[in-house]
Amino acid sequence: MAVDLAGQVRDFLSPRLAPGARLGLGYSGGLDSSVLLHLLAGLRQDLGYSLSAVHVHHGLSVNADAWAEHCRRACGRLGIPLTVCRVEVVAEASGLEAAARAARYRAYADQAVDYIVLAHHLDDQAETLLFRLLRGAGVHGLAAMAGQRDHEGGAILRPLLSVSRAALHAHARAQAIEYIDDESNADLALTRNWLRHEVMPQLEQRFPACRQVLARSAGQLAESAGLLDDLAAADLAAAADAAGLRLDVLAGLGPARARNLLRFWLRRETATLPSRAWLEEALAQLLDADPDRHPELAVAGRVLVRRGGRIGLEAGAPAAPAGAWRWHGEAELVLGGYGGLRFQPVVGAGLAASRLPADGARVVWRQGGERLRPDCRRPTRTLKNLLREAGVPAGERGGRPLLVIGDRLAWVAGIGVDCAFQAGPAEPGWLISWCPPGR
Repeated sequence: MAVDLAGQVRDFLSPRLAPGARLGLGYSGGLDSSVLLHLLAGLRQDLGYSLSAVHVHHGLSVNADAWAEHCRRACGRLGIPLTVCRVEVVAEASGLEAAARAARYRAYADQAVDYIVLAHHLDDQAETLLFRLLRGAGVHGLAAMAGQRDHEGGAILRPLLSVSRAALHAHARAQAIEYIDDESNADLALTRNWLRHEVMPQLEQRFPACRQVLARSAGQLAESAGLLDDLAAADLAAAADAAGLRLDVLAGLGPARARNLLRFWLRRETATLPSRAWLEEALAQLLDADPDRHPELAVAGRVLVRRGGRIGLEAGAPAAPAGAWRWHGEAELVLGGYGGLRFQPVVGAGLAASRLPADGARVVWRQGGERLRPDCRRPTRTLKNLLREAGVPAGERGGRPLLVIGDRLAWVAGIGVDCAFQAGPAEPGWLISWCPPGR
């Protein structure tokens, strides 16, 4: 039976939109957003809103210009104004996919609209839950994408969250909707694609309704996350004053409730979501240290400190992480409590695959005095100066991973690959990105 997608989108939008609302569709040109483009175009007169679209040109594919042109033609046929936003994606800071996502949302925030409409659907909910579960996320990380949430410059609407990818495919075929296919969606080196193409079909053979069940579970986890936040807000009202969080109040809570309060407070103050292991260690140090000790823990470029019976946040330079790891060519490398590295195979960019020796490369941390030559047109320079010029705060410079091959520094998070290790124009290479803890 065909799904009435237009009716579902109408029912979602009508109670949320005032007459004359300005909607801006995040339009990639792929299946999901192409179907939503046509649905929104068909509902304009009925619901009385104006519609525009924004296509974010990441420049990550050789087909990026062709995709932008496809979007122009599709919007032109439907009489929908299109803005093409060219963005620069810097992979080292947070991972290639996360950096591209952040660039998109910055572009959305710049649009002169009341709502940004996105085409996330039921399968996205299910895959996101599974992906984050395997990465060890907590309740907040596992919570579902919301149908509506506030965003800088307006709000985000997701009217297709109850619609499956199969229903979108069927609608596109029935309506002869043209769309593009991003070749990176077939790259099984990316964990999310592996889950979509390899894992989910096998789960569906044993549990036919697994996508709906996972999406429903994500919604239930979102409710739980909201209740945890309500509890934390009540505890914060009792524990917070102008000097920070009172240690006596925090110590009087049970371990789970204390972690919940500290997580809530740090998310509000630093926009990061620390892991359970980090929170446990932080509370152990802050609550159990001798009175004459002053524990300090790095978090989001700042330092969590204990001063005079209070927990507060200060600027400062945390100590470099201890430990070393070895990379042998795998797609991901977990760095304990210091985040992880991802390695995307490419051609003509990144670290040359041929330079990786049989015994792998070491991941270490800055000790001081390191030198790197990321620009082949310039001489080797001190890592200290490179990090400073890149705008990396002083408190974060010791906590960035370095990749060492043999006895030479080959790559630094946020800076790039040394000239001696860069892939040639047609040479296989690796784009390396660092995902800091809590992201």
